[in-house]
Amino acid sequence: MATTTNYGWTTPDDTDLVKDGAAAIRTLGSSVDTTTKALNPSTTEGDIEYRSATADTNARLAIGTAGQVLTVNTGATAPEWATPAGGGGMTLLSTTTLSGATTTISGIDQTYTNLEIFVFNPAQSAASTIQFEVERAAFAHDVSYAGATQTSGTFAVSGGNNATNIVTRQQLATATSNSSFVWTLYQYAATGNRKGVQFISNYLASSGNQCSEFFGGGYTSASNAAFSTVKIKSTGSSFTGGTVLIYGVK
Repeated sequence: MATTTNYGWTTPDDTDLVKDGAAAIRTLGSSVDTTTKALNPSTTEGDIEYRSATADTNARLAIGTAGQVLTVNTGATAPEWATPAGGGGMTLLSTTTLSGATTTISGIDQTYTNLEIFVFNPAQSAASTIQFEVERAAFAHDVSYAGATQTSGTFAVSGGNNATNIVTRQQLATATSNSSFVWTLYQYAATGNRKGVQFISNYLASSGNQCSEFFGGGYTSASNAAFSTVKIKSTGSSFTGGTVLIYGVK
């Protein structure tokens, strides 16, 4: 019997009798079926095939999990799925619209090293202090701060410390939304050390002749629990708009 060049499938010779045609077709079809399956071992949506060490046979790489990337194994012999190594990249964990007197964001992912919390264009029903809090049981901390305010060309510098459960606070002169805040909470999920915090806020009055910037940092004075909840508060009124973005940083 003759065979094909690439896969060695058995085919009838030119001199074979016609009565053997059906058997020859079945033999050829079986060979094609076996070879095709070896080249396509996938069983699940998202699977990938790659060349294995066995001739004419592919291997199946099952689909990975969310967030994984395709890489090469340590032996450089096959592809594999892997979780990206931490390198300071930021991952968006939540997007929240400010509303009411207090906006609470809980259940924050605990698998990152630091949190970056951005507040853009917070609008209030009336001028009020905006406060940022992190929560857990028996929370206490001490945070220092400094600031510079410009009004009609005059600068004023202020500073102090805050020993309540408010990490930072910025006073808005009006209910305008021309402001933004950034808070960085370091090692927020750790249980064996204090958590450092840094902040910066910017405000520009709607008239364009008043601006202020506050900046500073400090640390939480207790260290026996991780933080999984943050709150943004309008102490004297209510939020009517604004966006909170929380990013996890590896």
